[in-house]
Amino acid sequence: MAELVYPPVIGVARTMFKALDLRFDIKGTENVPERGGAVLVSNHIGYLDFVFCGLTTRPAKRLVRFMAKESVFRHKVSGPLMRAMKHIPVDRAAGMDAYKHALKSLRSGEIVGVFPEATISQSFTLKNFKSGAARLAQEAGVPLLPMALWGTQRLWTKGHKRALGRHHFPITMRVGEPMEADPTEPSDTLTERLRTRVQDLLEAAQRAYPVRPKGPEDTWWVPAHLGGTAPTPAEAVALDRRR
Repeated sequence: MAELVYPPVIGVARTMFKALDLRFDIKGTENVPERGGAVLVSNHIGYLDFVFCGLTTRPAKRLVRFMAKESVFRHKVSGPLMRAMKHIPVDRAAGMDAYKHALKSLRSGEIVGVFPEATISQSFTLKNFKSGAARLAQEAGVPLLPMALWGTQRLWTKGHKRALGRHHFPITMRVGEPMEADPTEPSDTLTERLRTRVQDLLEAAQRAYPVRPKGPEDTWWVPAHLGGTAPTPAEAVALDRRR
């Protein structure tokens, strides 16, 4: 079936990124399989992460069907677009329907995008992973595709104003080699291996990031353990609970 909506939306996003003069540093796109199902797994630090993750699969001419919270599909603007692009709504009170939907997509040869932290990390460090991504890959018999991004939190993230002006922000992304999802391996063990791989990619993206804070008022986007003023992981948990 022809993709009538997804490619034009990608075109609009690229035009927006050019207008914002974003500076992309993307490595590892050769690891994206050119055909067949896969579960793309990324860290989550900003509201636009799914757009940037999707860019990494375009050299392989692939589209990603992202799992996203159901409320996005109820919005009068984003809802019709999300459905037309065949993304997958997730009702956290009834998650099995989303799981079955994702499984069907994977078995039909699609790439399904998952943020296993479930919510944006306000500490900009890696939270614990839920096991759904690993279980999907194991049951569908497809690989896990780990990736990490950095810099997207500076554009738009939880607890901060949007900065969608022409700020010339760098965006760094790293895609790792596919990981086999052996169905005989405990899903919790596979999930921890996956998290370790994403952590390695995240640290590589952070090391490669070409700019540092301009001054004390610009340290909010840097994790506390790297000398920034972002909430610590414990503080971020408290913030999530209050929200």
